Amino acid sequence: MPVTPERWPDLEALFGEKGACAGCWCMWMRLPRAQFDRQKGAGNRRALRALVGKRPPGLIAYVNGEPAGWVAVAPREEYARLGNSRVLAPVEGDGVWAAPCFFIKAAHRGAGLTASLLAAAAAHAAKSGARSIEGYPNVNRAQRQPAAFVWTGFESTFKRAGFTEIARRSPARPILRKTLAKRARHG
Repeated sequence: MPVTPERWPDLEALFGEKGACAGCWCMWMRLPRAQFDRQKGAGNRRALRALVGKRPPGLIAYVNGEPAGWVAVAPREEYARLGNSRVLAPVEGDGVWAAPCFFIKAAHRGAGLTASLLAAAAAHAAKSGARSIEGYPNVNRAQRQPAAFVWTGFESTFKRAGFTEIARRSPARPILRKTLAKRARHG
């Protein structure tokens, strides 16, 4: 479900006291580093809440009526960190949206919720007029990785969802994109 002002309490409950991870409140990809550091914690919480007041900056997954997962999804230009990265710098394309961040509540990790959120993010982006959607996942590794290091999702999840690699400027961080179906126009 898109995060609206009415759903803000659900997002707060999902992210908890730590704002998902160390006061991030899913603002890491949206802000220049100095600004992110300055407003870490309560400031990032206020910034995300302000975004929610304008339009949904992401989606919440529910399991048995309880908030269980999150995916950030918005036009790629909204993520300042991408434009300033040599590894994740934008690859040419118009109408590109991004799904750069996931958060799954500990009790629901490993149950396929990231794949469900990724499918919902693609559908939401398409409905909003996006031509394609990108992700910047981690490469799967044999050893288990701490949740704090896999907030971008795994490459295998994106590939199973129909994403293809369009760039890889670092061995561990591919840029994957999926072309979205054009909506039929009625009128």
